[in-house]
Amino acid sequence: MTPDSLRAALGGVPDPDWLDTALRRVAAEPTAITRLFPAVGRRCGRAALPEAPGWTADDAARVLLLTSLPGDHAEYAERLYQHGDAAERRAVLRALPLLPIGADGVPLLHDAIRTNDTRLVAAALGPYARHLDPAAWRQAVLKCVFSGVPLAVVADLDTRADGELAAMLAALAAERHAAGRDLPADATDLLHRLTAASPREA
Repeated sequence: MTPDSLRAALGGVPDPDWLDTALRRVAAEPTAITRLFPAVGRRCGRAALPEAPGWTADDAARVLLLTSLPGDHAEYAERLYQHGDAAERRAVLRALPLLPIGADGVPLLHDAIRTNDTRLVAAALGPYARHLDPAAWRQAVLKCVFSGVPLAVVADLDTRADGELAAMLAALAAERHAAGRDLPADATDLLHRLTAASPREA
């Protein structure tokens, strides 16, 4: 999603004037975002956005506030994440790929992946996860399997999944089998795809 598409999807928020004013305020006075960010859920609602599948109004509005900042995106992203509740943290994670911060937001991904909040884990594995090194990315995918996060949320899964991830999934499958349990269906499917591809790659 782009800021323009998110703005269009937010056309039906309960208080569009508040959002318009908030966006202008943040562009002119960046520090205002620390006061406006927590108020988004109350002023814009938390409903799903039909024109932006997988997005809620509060997520989209908070992302727009972050993208409206004239500078210091990484500093404000970190501050809002560290002091925010789960919904605010998720919005920061979802904003990262739209901010001109390079890899400066990677520590936030590491923090989110360490949590037991599946919403944060899922948000951390979005497009910005391309900045995770291969080892950290594989561990994050395993975290999804362990915590029940659908692998469909993992950006670039088919292009980044490799033989090492296959070995990790196979070991986990063996552990689960010994305990009388199975891998989730999407993890089993990924393992089958990776093991089927490996002979051709050799």
